[in-house]
Formats: sequence, C-alpha cells, structure tokens
Amino acid sequence: MTSSAASAGLLPQKPTAAPTAGAVLETVFSTDGLSTQERLMHFDAFLTDSNHGSRVLSRRPELFAAHVRAVQLGSIEVSELTAANATVARTPALIRASDPDVYAFIAPLSGRTVLSQAGRDLELRPGWMALRSSGRPFEVHIAPEHGPARLIRAQVPRSLLAQQRPQLDRMLAEAVPGHGGMGSVFTQFLAGLASAPAGPGGDYRPGDLLRLGNLTLDMFDAVVAHVLDSDRQVLPGPQGLLSRVVDHIRDHLGDPELSPDTIAAAHHISVSYLHRLFASQDLTVAATIRNQRLERARRDLVDPRFADLPIHRIAARWGFRDHATFTRAFRARHGVPPKALRVDVPTDHEAL
Repeated sequence: MTSSAASAGLLPQKPTAAPTAGAVLETVFSTDGLSTQERLMHFDAFLTDSNHGSRVLSRRPELFAAHVRAVQLGSIEVSELTAANATVARTPALIRASDPDVYAFIAPLSGRTVLSQAGRDLELRPGWMALRSSGRPFEVHIAPEHGPARLIRAQVPRSLLAQQRPQLDRMLAEAVPGHGGMGSVFTQFLAGLASAPAGPGGDYRPGDLLRLGNLTLDMFDAVVAHVLDSDRQVLPGPQGLLSRVVDHIRDHLGDPELSPDTIAAAHHISVSYLHRLFASQDLTVAATIRNQRLERARRDLVDPRFADLPIHRIAARWGFRDHATFTRAFRARHGVPPKALRVDVPTDHEAL
C-alpha cells in the first residue's frame, strides 16, 4: 500500500482490477465501477486479505474512493495509493495474526496525510516522507477537507536492511525531507517508477525489475544512513558509536578479515564493549556481518549482470573464505542452495 494502504502487501492473489497496460506499476485495486455502498466494503476486504492486513474507515463513506497500483521488485514492493476520505489502520490484533516484519517509506505526491505510529502524529505534505513499520500499530488519515491524496510507498523486509531494528524504530513517524539531498533522490526515483511507461517490448524484463529492486533497496538504506548520520550530533555516545560501527560493517563486508576484533580495533574499543553495544540489537556482531554478506551475495546471484560470475567468486566478493562455508550459511538463511537462484544460468563451470 502506500501510505498505509501500503502497509499490507498490495499484490493480492486475485487482482481486483484490470492491469494498467504499458506501466511499471499495475492497477491491483480500484473503486471505479463500484457503487457508493460497495466501495468501502471492497477496499476493506482487499486490505484485510493482504499478507499483513489493515482496515479502512471513513466518516464520509459516500465520498470514499481509492485506486492502488503496485509492482513487486524481487522482495521489495513499490506501490501507489490514491484515496479520499479514509483512515487506514493496522491494529494489534492484525499484527498478532500476521507480521512479515517490513519497513516502508511513504511519501505524499499530492494532498495531505497524517501518519500516527510509535506515539507520534506526523502531518505529511509533498516534499516530505516518513518511515513506517508493519510490527507496530499505525494509522494513516486522509482528511476530507484537503481532497484526495496520492502517496507512493517503498516496502522492504527488515532482514534486507543494513540497520537493525532499534535504529530503524527511532525513525518511525519522524519527518524526513524529500525535497533535498538523499530524500529528494529517493522520492524522485519512486515518483519516476509511478509514472514510467513499460519498455519497448511492452513490459520490463525480469532482470530489469530485479535491478530496480536493488536500486530501491540501496536508496532506502542510503536515506536511513543519512538520517542516522545527522542524528549522531544529538545521540548519546554509545548510540552514536553503534551507528558508526554499523556503517563500518556495511562498508567493509568484502574484507574477509572483518570480525569483532578488527571492528573493535578500528573504533579503539575492546571486543567486550563492542558486544555490549550489540546487546540490545536483534543480532550479534558476527550474525550482523554474516547476514549482510549473505544478502549482498543473494542480490548478486539474481542479478543478470553477474550471470557468468562463478558462485565461489561471488562468495569471495563478499568476504567468504571458502565455498562450502558460504553454501551452508546460504542454505541455512534462505532455505535453498545458492545455485537454486540461478536456475536459468549454466553452472557447469562452477564448483558446487
């Protein structure tokens, strides 16, 4: 969904509207053609049936309308919501029922919305964006007095992001400038996806969509890092240090020598203090390194640009010393061996 509608995975098993021909984002829901009485009911069912559901309410149901377009870019979803006179809510009960643990940047392209999450109420206008989590209750209000709102949203599984949950959660429902710097680059990219026509062949090829997904993830991470860099000026010492350590890990994933020892030495702290810094995080230092390396390798394996690069070379590119260790770790995290992601690529030259 995008603004909040975005909060659910907006690609249902049975689309409720005909695809938009010639566009990257395809229509997956529309109230066009529905009666006034049916619009709210059908949109509520659409959100509730998504993989992590939301509900929709309206004080003026006779004025309610909605249109959703979305595209799946690998594990990442970009979607656009145009709606009027609505509040989309994700409740504790819905979270208990299903939570895929995703974070999303939402940015209004027109109109006004209010995002409420983590005890904060943020009014969003064009030129600004905010981060939202599927793991906490939230509401997105589209006020009737400001007319319809159009929002774009990029949704990413938390497991793919460089930053860990505590850093991400500090940013929830906080205003992020989208009119300058990294925020501007990201919002313009998302707006471009929303308005981009299909390629010369009528559709983007699968490889193109994977590349767009990788670009979306990179820019998502870059915006988060940029915001956290700014926050370091006011963060307590340990929190600022933790952010610098996380950045160091991301920037040195390809170094096979990267370890708690080398990280501690680079920041002039003891290894035991480094481990204490990570005590409140989702993952240990070693697990953070391993998971980020495995994610970078996964992205390379599905990227057509690296189709001729042997798997053991991709493993080495991201700091794995031997192929067997990489294969075991990859299978444990993703449930399949690395070669399963290259089913259409000849592998007879690879030592598997």
